Amino acid sequence: MKKGIIGKKIGMTQIFDEVGNVIPVTIIQAGPCVVSQKKTAEQDGYNAVQLGFEDCKDKHATKAEIGHFAKNGLTTKRHLKEFRLEDCSGYNVGDVVSVETFAVGEKVDVTGMTKGHGYTGAIKRWNLHKLRMTHGVGPVHRQSGSMGVIDPARIFKNKKMAGQYGNEQVTILNLAVAKIDAENNLIAVRGAIPGAKGGIVFIRDSIKA
Repeated sequence: MKKGIIGKKIGMTQIFDEVGNVIPVTIIQAGPCVVSQKKTAEQDGYNAVQLGFEDCKDKHATKAEIGHFAKNGLTTKRHLKEFRLEDCSGYNVGDVVSVETFAVGEKVDVTGMTKGHGYTGAIKRWNLHKLRMTHGVGPVHRQSGSMGVIDPARIFKNKKMAGQYGNEQVTILNLAVAKIDAENNLIAVRGAIPGAKGGIVFIRDSIKA
């Protein structure tokens, strides 16, 4: 990975290309981020840069976070993320990473937290088939049916059942950068990304492009 940035999901819209085709895009407010820490292979065992996003008051941060930023003469940031790089020699503590780091047409991977749905049944959680909506089958029709077999008389691991649905970290790979607005720190990526509006996302170079 060569570069990365922290952003906030604004929402979805559509744009048009040169021939009038509709392109669904997600708008992300990406940066500006500040380099709050730099790690090297000689000192830490790997190369990485830590980015901070969005200023916040000290009362919204821990004492460790306040001291971490104060040591480098930086204002306290609300969000931190470490991006591993093959070579971070071009970054120094205090440098600003903006949306101009990326280019139109480039492929990126976007990571975010999906919407949480709480405790959910197996039909919605795993898209299982409902039971027959007839008399004699029931009284519950939205259930997963048989749980196991007679021998062995137990339920196997990884059985698709009801439980917590959503609120998990998901990465969408190979999304194309459709448009960049450097003046307003906005980047439009083609397609959908995880999370609700206002959710924090991490953008980095595609690892499979």
